[in-house]
Amino acid sequence: MKLNLDSVLNEKDAWAAAGVALPKFDIAAMREATAKNPEWVHFGAGNIFRGFIGSLSQRLLNEGLSKTGIIACDTFDYEVIDKIYDAHDNLTLNVLLNPDGTTTREVLAGVAQGLKVNFADEKSAAQLKAIFRAPSLKMLSFTITEKGYQLRRTDGSLMPVVEADMKDGPAKARHAMSIVAALLLERFGAGALPSSRWTTARTTARSSCPPSSKSPRPGSRTALRPQRFSIT
Repeated sequence: MKLNLDSVLNEKDAWAAAGVALPKFDIAAMREATAKNPEWVHFGAGNIFRGFIGSLSQRLLNEGLSKTGIIACDTFDYEVIDKIYDAHDNLTLNVLLNPDGTTTREVLAGVAQGLKVNFADEKSAAQLKAIFRAPSLKMLSFTITEKGYQLRRTDGSLMPVVEADMKDGPAKARHAMSIVAALLLERFGAGALPSSRWTTARTTARSSCPPSSKSPRPGSRTALRPQRFSIT
């Protein structure tokens, strides 16, 4: 057995004998539906995403509560896409260690596609912008760690990459937050279409908390697990 679509589709008995649960939905149909009407884009395609959020997508699909999967994007470590997503047909082998010492094993297929986010690549930029212009898009989620949100250095000055992004404009965005802002601007230009943003990462209040009378003082920290921000 190998972790790829051919094995999952054609060696089901072998996977069952190994105690590994397989997706209960039509993977090809899900990917086709996602390509036509993308609904969920995630930034940060690492282990936390695959094991936790990816399993939520699988549950929704298995129970018939969703027809589309997640488009997983990485803005930094492109090897994740090459060596994990592309190499294994966007599948993940998820192994849970239970309190009694036993394990639960499952092949997750809730990710429809893994994408490298690189605005220097015209094809990559065009593909992402098309996704963000889609009226069907509902959700953006993030597991990019605190560094992915960081805009300023410890002395309060902007990081060099952020300064460069502000100078060069949305078309040449490089920092994760600059890229997201550029894509949201693209969505706004397509008709001010709504979407929700959801982070599970620990972030700084200065860059991530919506303003309110109860917001923590600048520079303090808050845990968003999870907190959703809806902009219409």
